[in-house]
Amino acid sequence: MESHRRTPLLPRFLSFFLLIVFPSSINAEVRHHDFVVQQTPVRRLCNTHNIITVNGQFPGPNIEVRNGDTLVINVVNQAQYNVTLHWHGIRQMRTAWADGPEFVTQCPIRPGGSYTYRFTIRGQEGTLWWHAHSSWLRATVYGALIIRPKQNTSYPFANPKREYPVLLGEWWNQNPIDVVRQATLTGAAPDISDAFTINGQPGDFYNCSSKETVVFPVKPGETNLFRFINAALNAELFISVGGHSMTVVGADASYTKPFTTSYLMLGPGQTTDVLLISDQPPSRYYIASRAYASAQGAAFDNTTTTAILEYDCGCIPGQGPSSSPILPALPAYNDTASVSAFTTSFRSPKPVKLPSPVDEHLVFTVGLGLFECSPGQICGGPNGTRFTASVNNVSFVLPSSYSILEAHKMAVPGVFSADFPSQPPVKFDYTSNNVSRELWQPVPATKVYKLSFGSVVQLVLQGTGIFSAENHPIHLHGYDFYILAEGFGNFNAATDSAKFNLVDPPMRNTVTVPASGWAVIRFVADNPGVWLMHCHLDVHITWGLAMAFLVEDGVGELESLEPAPADMPLC
Repeated sequence: MESHRRTPLLPRFLSFFLLIVFPSSINAEVRHHDFVVQQTPVRRLCNTHNIITVNGQFPGPNIEVRNGDTLVINVVNQAQYNVTLHWHGIRQMRTAWADGPEFVTQCPIRPGGSYTYRFTIRGQEGTLWWHAHSSWLRATVYGALIIRPKQNTSYPFANPKREYPVLLGEWWNQNPIDVVRQATLTGAAPDISDAFTINGQPGDFYNCSSKETVVFPVKPGETNLFRFINAALNAELFISVGGHSMTVVGADASYTKPFTTSYLMLGPGQTTDVLLISDQPPSRYYIASRAYASAQGAAFDNTTTTAILEYDCGCIPGQGPSSSPILPALPAYNDTASVSAFTTSFRSPKPVKLPSPVDEHLVFTVGLGLFECSPGQICGGPNGTRFTASVNNVSFVLPSSYSILEAHKMAVPGVFSADFPSQPPVKFDYTSNNVSRELWQPVPATKVYKLSFGSVVQLVLQGTGIFSAENHPIHLHGYDFYILAEGFGNFNAATDSAKFNLVDPPMRNTVTVPASGWAVIRFVADNPGVWLMHCHLDVHITWGLAMAFLVEDGVGELESLEPAPADMPLC
């Protein structure tokens, strides 16, 4: 259930004052939503499954707001699992309590409990999304979060005739919570998914699925805006549209310099907005998506999900159940060159003023490792080990008695330590395929890295090949950042700094760190709170590929975290 209530009218003199000082506040709205997390039966791949949903919908409800609006979302948990919700990509200025990752900014909402998320959209436009941030519930608990321009303003491109959110997902024929619990018990890799989905439907190439294949109608000559969201749990995905090119105009709720492409690649968590002109002969065309599998030798879901782009004109020869849509040519599963060509095409629409000088020069290694087996443990990993993952050789452990943010604000000892390393503890050939066994095993701990308010941070994210080199989609909560460069091999500051784009680097909230490579990002620590940074392949965050920044309060109320809400869930 959703309602929209306009902000109450202010006295005339106060309205005039706000119009002068905050000209956008007069037209801002407070938008209320009620989200009920519940078990719902749905039928996919010939069987009916009980899944966790919001309001009985799969995918969940789309949220539509304008830049400047405030969202108030009351979440009631009627499911059998703990749950939190994360508003992926929202800056959450001074409202870290509403960010959502369990045991980081809040304790989970217990079965039968509730919590109201309150936050304001500030200076963001485009496509984001929301999802569960507890265990693997986000396999089915997710939806689009669309931020339109303020009233009386428009897109920086011609207004499209229609807009379509396209959510790419992943489906298991078993309970995803059971999948991750089994992997956690054995230390082995979890079972791969049974299908990919577009807006919750697998599409024509799967059993018992073609009747529900999603259809996007277009008229000849129209320009339409497609908002692609990768909500898959553990898969980076190629996407293409048969017979059509796409013009990229936005990503992660930031506008981009337009460029044309025949395919997209989105890591989990990433969004990409494209304009598509229906300029081909009237027919039916597949929108198709399949995995980019960057980890050599690892099992992956090699199926293809489809939706249909259908010309809505009554003029398609032979249109009917037997007319087969035109299938696009997708890059090969392991086509890293195409991935790099796509990700390095992004630019900001105009030159940007990069924050400088840099106060914090950080280098974080990100990748997989192996735990040696302890007596009595089940060890289903390679050669009697257990899979793990780490940042700078620290495998992140979630606390359980308090969230990190609560422990920080209440000065509770023993929940976390503020000694996360700024550099890798051991320097080695990070991308080598033959790494010393003593480097396999990271240290499990709950550590944060402290940042002073307003400090400028430059972070090198260096992929490793300790167990397997893989492309890692790294998401930073609470911040957008500029991507200065990416490359392959070990980052070398003496030579690779010359590759930095210091003119118009793209702004994102999730960066795909190339397999056997690196990426460099820069941001200003202007948002106080505790902010998780993690790989958005959920199997990797389960294994510990995460850390958190603790950004201290600045000076005065406007540079300080707001007080905790009264209805914060208890651990």
